[in-house]
Amino acid sequence: MAKEKNEIWEWTKALLIAISLAVIIRYFLFAPIVVDGLSMMPTLHNGDRMIVNKIGKPDRFDIIVFHAPEQKDYIKRVIGLPGDKIEYKDDILYVNGEPYEEPYLDTYKKQIADGPLTEDFTLQDTPGESEVVPEGEVFVMGDNRRFSKDSRHIGTVSLDEVIGNTSLVYWPVKDIRVVK
Repeated sequence: MAKEKNEIWEWTKALLIAISLAVIIRYFLFAPIVVDGLSMMPTLHNGDRMIVNKIGKPDRFDIIVFHAPEQKDYIKRVIGLPGDKIEYKDDILYVNGEPYEEPYLDTYKKQIADGPLTEDFTLQDTPGESEVVPEGEVFVMGDNRRFSKDSRHIGTVSLDEVIGNTSLVYWPVKDIRVVK
C-alpha cells in the first residue's frame, strides 16, 4: 500500500513539473501564433503557424507580433527604431536619410505593374506626426504594403505592446521554413 501511494505521489510530482515547465515556456519564452490575413504576403501566408520568441528586443527588419489598438494581435515587420527618421520615396525606404534595401520585397515588386508597392510618405504624414520614431516605440509595416494596416495608419507601436519576434513557420508541414 505504501509503495502504491509513493508511486502515485511520484507521478503527481512529474505531472506538476511538466505543467509548470509548459506554463513557463508558453508565457515567458515562446508562444505559437497563427497568421491571420494577407498583410505580410508574400513572406507569410494566411494560416501559417509560427513560433514567437519573447526573449530580447526587436531589431530593424525583424518580424514581430504586438497587441494592436483593436484588441487584436498584429504581425508586421520593424522598419524604424527609436530615434529613426523614416521616409519612402519612389518605392525606396530611407532611414535617417540613407537608402535601405528590402530584399524580402523584391518578388512582390516584380509582380506590381501599376505603380509603386509602397506609396511615398514621411513619418510626419502618419498618426503622431513626429519627425522621428519616439523613444520606446517602433515603426512597423506589413510586407503587402498596399493592403496592410500598419504604422502608417495606427502610428508607432510601444515596445511594451510587443509580444516578441518570429521567424519560424512550423505549419503547414510543406511550408516549414525560417523567414527573413
